[in-house]
Amino acid sequence: MTKIFKNILLVLTVCSGLSASSQTTTSSTYSRFGIGALNGSLIPQNRAMGGISAGLRKPGSYNNINLANPASFSSIRMTTFDAGISSEYLSRSRGGVSETDFTGSLGHLLFAVPVSKKSALSFGLIPYSSLGYQSRQSTRLDTTAVDYVYGGDGGISKFYIGYGFQLGKHLSLGFNAGYLFGKLEETRSAEFPNDFSAYNTRIQDNSSVGGFNFDYGLQYFGNLSPKVKFTLGYTGSSGPDLDLERSTVASRYLKSSEGEDVASDTTYINDRGKSKITLPMMHTAGFVIEKVNNWLIGADFKYGNWKDYREAGENPGLNNSYGIAIGTQITPDINSVGSYLKVVDYRLGFRYDKTYMNLNNTDIKDMAVTLGFGFPLQANQTRTTFYKVNFAAELGQRGPNSASLVREKYINFHLGFTLNDQWFRRYKFD
Repeated sequence: MTKIFKNILLVLTVCSGLSASSQTTTSSTYSRFGIGALNGSLIPQNRAMGGISAGLRKPGSYNNINLANPASFSSIRMTTFDAGISSEYLSRSRGGVSETDFTGSLGHLLFAVPVSKKSALSFGLIPYSSLGYQSRQSTRLDTTAVDYVYGGDGGISKFYIGYGFQLGKHLSLGFNAGYLFGKLEETRSAEFPNDFSAYNTRIQDNSSVGGFNFDYGLQYFGNLSPKVKFTLGYTGSSGPDLDLERSTVASRYLKSSEGEDVASDTTYINDRGKSKITLPMMHTAGFVIEKVNNWLIGADFKYGNWKDYREAGENPGLNNSYGIAIGTQITPDINSVGSYLKVVDYRLGFRYDKTYMNLNNTDIKDMAVTLGFGFPLQANQTRTTFYKVNFAAELGQRGPNSASLVREKYINFHLGFTLNDQWFRRYKFD
């Protein structure tokens, strides 16, 4: 089992390096707004508990990398590696018409190394946002059928390096310095589905994004009783200016009888030059109450000032967002020898978000029920290396049930592999 686990980690590491620059991880119609659908700096352990993160330090006996609040890094006592994959099954419906899509991708690749007994360094790569949609509107011009096709593809990834440290007995601080990079491509096409000799037209907008951003966090923790602890947490993200390079290309093409595009010519090219994207300030506050290695319960509240978002100096109609998350984890008996099910982590949660989108005077809301498990694997013989497989599922709905707007129902799956190891040990011999 250990060899299989190590081989899986090696494959994930190689694949992450090959595909991290820009990958589509969604097929949501609503990803067309802003810089795409935001992925959130969450690993499966967080997602299974509704996405709580602000007050989460060390959920259980394993060291975890809670990237969403770098103040939690101070609780890491072993070298930690975490890699994962994600997939999305999505069903869209509007006006009695529905369709489904399935996407999959590498989810995250994270490392953390203790620096001292009360501090740790972390770095890694994680998706930041994803653009992936396609829609078609059919109409007629006189007696000619015309399809207007809209599509988007691409994404933004985040490489970060962070540090968390403890001050005194009850306070931890932390920060992440990240670099965002990626490409976004959006197209608008007019096609004549019944006339293969007609020239179809397409306008393609390409955007290249790159720039730094900074996250910071703090956690205050203490004891409610000898066996029960509590943690209060806060994390924020600065509103940086990202470099934006845009270009527009217009072209004509023919449709073959097999439905394939046959390029004809390019009619227009415009290098629109460099500008800026200004991301908003985002805040998350929350708490966790836990009985160590037995159970925990927590909640988060988050707020995003998306009215301050600017793309080339303009806000494309985005509103401020807010959301809540509630989650819990139970490990029946972490020391059980006779029953494996008693050492498994069982996770459950719920989240509700009012997104930054308002269409047809309707706020677009996103809500989901979450669940997951943490499956520990057999440690090595010296008990210096520990493994765990983490699984999370999100069952949710996005958008209203109306004839004018799209309602999306989705099931997101996340699978993560966690390794705890003791590096840089100084052995003593008698």
